[in-house]
Order: sequence, then structure tokens, then C-alpha cells
Amino acid sequence: MSQSGATVHTDCVTYYNDLKLGKKYKYVIYKLSDDNKEIVVESTSEDGPEYEDFRKKLIDAQSKTKTGAVTKGPRYAVYDVEYDLASGEGTRNKITFIAWSPDEASIMAKMVYASSKEALKRALPGIAVELQANDNDDIEWETLVKTVSKGTAAA
Repeated sequence: MSQSGATVHTDCVTYYNDLKLGKKYKYVIYKLSDDNKEIVVESTSEDGPEYEDFRKKLIDAQSKTKTGAVTKGPRYAVYDVEYDLASGEGTRNKITFIAWSPDEASIMAKMVYASSKEALKRALPGIAVELQANDNDDIEWETLVKTVSKGTAAA
């Protein structure tokens, strides 16, 4: 259980294992349920490199405030980042955890997501890199690959 009291739904682990072990997905996006009591799977990729679809889903994510207003919403995501090494030594994959918390999201939503993040990360063993993203530039493909590869990826 997280600091916020939210629990991790078993589907979160199932889909993560399908990404990690089965290579069935390129990404899994997670969100808090409307009552903020459970972390659930929001969407996945079925196949192929669909980074722009993934990025758009994060940017367009919404949450409701207690008053019912709809605002930009935080999300968690796991993306299997694949890149070629600049040294020519081949291709690498790193499972990357992204904590998406756009600056425009409500303070309450950001706080609940921040206090629930560790529970989800603990449920998903084998994450190589964690990235905190707060604006659209943080989730540009080039930025992501540079961060994940620590600068060793081919341009």
C-alpha cells in the first residue's frame, strides 16, 4: 500500500510482466482510479514502436478535481526503450518508469500521484531507469533516449 493509501491492482503487474518478459507491449500507462484508492492500467501498446501515440496519451491525460473540474492529469508509465549504441556495439533495451506530472495538473492530483508512486514501483521489479517528467519536452523521444542511455545512444 502507498503513503496515499492507494493499492496496486493485480493487472498492473500482469501487464508489466507481459511487457518485460513476453515483449507483448512497448508501453503500459497507469493511473489512479477516480476515487484515488487503486492504481490501475489505463492503456497499453499492442505492437510496434508507437512512441508518438504514447506521448500524446500522456500529454492528453486528464483527471477530475474534487469539485468535478477536469484538468491535465498525472500518470505513471513503463516504456521499453530500445536504442542503438553510438559505439556500434549493438542495441540495448531499458525498461523505464516515467512519472508524468504536468505543471498544469492540480496540486492535489500531483500530491496523490507522488505519494502513490513508490507502491507501484515496488510492485514492478526490474525497472532500469526512472524519469520524472513535468512538461512536454521531458518526454520528447530524443530526451528520453539521452536520459536512458546516459548519452551512449547513437544520434
